[in-house]
Order: sequence, then structure tokens, then C-alpha cells
Amino acid sequence: MGDFFSFLGNNLADFWTYTGFANATVGHLVMLLVGLVFIYLAVAKEFEPMLLIPIGFGMLIGNIPFNMEAGLKVGIYEEGSVLNILYNGVTSGWYPPLIFLGIGAMTDFSALISNPKLMLVGAAAQFGIFGAYMIALALGFDPMQAGAIGIIGGADGPTAIFLSSKLAPNLMGAIAVSAYSYMALVPVIQPPIMRLLTNSKERLIRMKPPRAVSHTEKVMFPIIGLLLTTFLVPSGLPLLGMLFFGNLLKESGVTRRLANTASGPLIDTITILLGLTVGASTQASEFLTWDSILIFILGALSFIIATASGVLFVKLFNLFLGKDNKINPLIGNAGVSAVPDSARISQVIGLKYDPSNYLLMHAMGPNVAGVIGSAVAAGILLGFLS
Repeated sequence: MGDFFSFLGNNLADFWTYTGFANATVGHLVMLLVGLVFIYLAVAKEFEPMLLIPIGFGMLIGNIPFNMEAGLKVGIYEEGSVLNILYNGVTSGWYPPLIFLGIGAMTDFSALISNPKLMLVGAAAQFGIFGAYMIALALGFDPMQAGAIGIIGGADGPTAIFLSSKLAPNLMGAIAVSAYSYMALVPVIQPPIMRLLTNSKERLIRMKPPRAVSHTEKVMFPIIGLLLTTFLVPSGLPLLGMLFFGNLLKESGVTRRLANTASGPLIDTITILLGLTVGASTQASEFLTWDSILIFILGALSFIIATASGVLFVKLFNLFLGKDNKINPLIGNAGVSAVPDSARISQVIGLKYDPSNYLLMHAMGPNVAGVIGSAVAAGILLGFLS
């Protein structure tokens, strides 16, 4: 009888060593709390729920404690585990181009085509990327890490994942979570900067209605856009190629089924896999480091610089434009590629000062230009640093 109880006791003791309770650390608890905060922001505040729920739940999955020495192959960093196999789509960089295919298939570039000078506003906002890159270098990050960190300023999660997977895979979790976090916080971060950098007269500027864009122009835009951008920055081909291909599927008018698939089931599936695995990659032992804290700080700075650069560029540009062609600086924030949230912020802030001044269609110009601009910036950094 004593042998039986001894055997049972040993088995229970062994079982205990496999449980999450026995293997939990303070780091695990911290990351589980962060995951719950992400889910709360998505559900209660409706901050980017399509992104924050998969990432937040992924954080819960990735931070369930287990015995690392048991060879269970359940962790995202254990080769051969299911999560590790799914995570290969992130580390190998093929989720982001598929996301860009869907973005292209759901994006209307008419506002940009009708007013091409808005491309410059989108380009100006990319200064946040290079500003953060220089600050990261000054803080001691090597050039490849600094480039991967700087791309957060583009406010484009897939681009941040794509570039960090090539330049700094060890920092990818922190960079991806930082990029998506600040994308979700667009309604919180951008309005104070927009108000600070504009005066009451500038906020009331009315822009000419966008002209009607022909079907031919819409079809030619992705073809010309692909040739111009990729001849200039060939290293941006995976993102830019898929973006413009998706847009051609949409605008051609003869491949609607393909466009609907790319902009619907495909992008939804990839978003789930990308969000869940990026969240799971925030395993406490890999994620809770001083570098991760610095990345979050630099991410905030890059986002602030990008927003300010877009607004200030419009103010400067207006000095060279005629009275009837002025651009409302409140659309300068939309140069970051958080589509369409930053454009909506332009609209919301503009309506507060003039309830009849609708800026959304104008703001979509620099907004979609920002998508192209961030991909071009990623290509430039990849070409110089890899």
C-alpha cells in the first residue's frame, strides 16, 4: 500500500512540474496582463479590433508557462511545433506581401490620382522613419536594427514585419507589437499634434473637390506605379508588386472574383495568422528586455515625427501654392499609412472647426500615398542595409 501511495505521489509531483503554475514567472504574468489589455482596448474601446484581438490572444497563447526541457514542442520558438510552423510565414516574410495584395484590392487611389501633389504629403510623413533610424543609431543600435526600428514610423504593420524579418529578426516581436499598438492609438496620438501645429485659419481651409477619375486612369495607375517605384527601389518589389497587383485586380473590372478573394477571405485569413503568431512571439523570456522598452519609446517618437512632418510639410507647401489651391494642413497627418484611420482623424478634427468642411476624400490621397511611401522607404533601407 505504501508503494502505491509513493508511486502516486511521484506521479503527481511529476505532473506538477509540467503545469503552468509550476513554471510561471513574473514575466509571464506581465505579458498575460498586456495581452488582456490589448483585448480590452479592442473590445471596449474598439481600437483596431481586427488586429488587437488576434495579437492580444496570441500574447496569451505565447505566454502560457510550460516546462521548456520537457520537449513538448508547443512553444512558438520550438522547431517543429505547430506555432513555429505558422510563425515561418512571419520570419520568412511571406505574410506581409499577401496582406499588401489585399490592401491593394480594397484601396481606391482616385483621390491621389486626381491630385498627384498629395503624393508629396505622403512622402514627407516618411521622415518619421528616417528620424527614428538616426535616433536609434545614436542610442547604440546597429544600422540594421535601427532601420527595422525606424520603419515603425510608417505606421504600417506588415511593412514593419517584412523589414524586421530581413534586418533584425530578433527584434521582430517588439517591432511588430509596437507598430500595431501605435496604429491602434492613432485617435489618441495624432489629434494633439495636429492642433498644436496648426492655427484656426489653417484649419478652415477649404480644398477644391477632387475631379472625377476615369476608368483608364485607374487601370494605368497600378501599372505605372509599379514600374516607377520598383525601377527606383527594386528591393521593395515584394510589397509594391503585390500592392499594385491587388489594385489592378480591383480596377480592371474583369477580375472581380479575384479582387474579392484578395480583399476578403485571403486578407482575413492572413491577418488572423499574422496577428496570432506575432502576439505569440512575445514570449516573456524573449520579449521582456531593455531593447523592447527602447523600441516602444522609439516607436512613439517615430510616429510623432511622422505626423508632425506631414502637417508641417503642408504648411510649407502652402507658401508656394495659389490662394485657391491651398491644402488644409489637417490632412498632413494622413501621410502615415494607417489606412483609413488617420484619414478619418483628419475628417473628425476638420469637422470640429467647420461642420461643413469634409476632408475625408482629400485625406485619402496622402493616406494611400503613405502606404506606397512606407513600402518604398522599406525598400530603400533593405537595399542599403542588407
